[in-house]
Amino acid sequence: MIKAMMKRTQEVLVVLVLALFYKAASMKPCSKPPQQLDGGDSCLSWRLAVEANNVRAWRTVPIQCLLYLETYMIGGQYERDVEFIVGEILSYVNGGIVLSEDGKDAWILDVDDTCLSNVLYYKGKRYGCDPYDPSGFRAWAMTGECPAIPAILGLFSKLVNSGFKVFLVTGRDEERLGQVTIENLHNQGFVDYERLILRTAAYKGQSAVAYKSAIRQQLVEEGYRIWGNVGDQWSDLQGDYLGNRTFKLPNPMYFVP
Repeated sequence: MIKAMMKRTQEVLVVLVLALFYKAASMKPCSKPPQQLDGGDSCLSWRLAVEANNVRAWRTVPIQCLLYLETYMIGGQYERDVEFIVGEILSYVNGGIVLSEDGKDAWILDVDDTCLSNVLYYKGKRYGCDPYDPSGFRAWAMTGECPAIPAILGLFSKLVNSGFKVFLVTGRDEERLGQVTIENLHNQGFVDYERLILRTAAYKGQSAVAYKSAIRQQLVEEGYRIWGNVGDQWSDLQGDYLGNRTFKLPNPMYFVP
């Protein structure tokens, strides 16, 4: 009788210990709760939201994303993303566009971080973690040493050789940066474009959307058919007279309204 009671008591104790163990295990906090995601995970989500234009009017890159942005911009993924988009553009170009004989079939390309890269400059600005510095960027542009983005240079050559009129439209100030921009583009292989259009005093103070919409309107009124429009900012691709297709290149380093 006593042995039976002792055995029963042992069984109850085992059950209680197991119950306490499983309760404690179920109450153990997750090793990585959502609010404590590591920089790579959270910054990947941030970059996706930026590129999808769900995060707008942001001024600087979150400081915890510095290493992530550096890895993205110079570690190879940025180049692969641009090359993928260029592949899509070329599929569209080769997919049935029939050029007319009037020489009015056009493409529009932005300049900064579309044709010419500013990654070397933004490396010194911690890839956008530091606030925008207008005088600093102007000094960089004045060096005329912005390298071409290889995939876009290849696209540019394809468009020109196919008979499209390519317009380079930039928010750079014509008075101060016009000549150096022309030389920089030519030195990097951007030649035989139809026209380089820079911001003149007439558009001073206008948003990029308003300025570029006005330029596109002028081109359409001149009789040009805009088959495609490529830029790294959403403001390159918003507004009026956008053209038949728009293509957004990645740029998580800064936002231009």
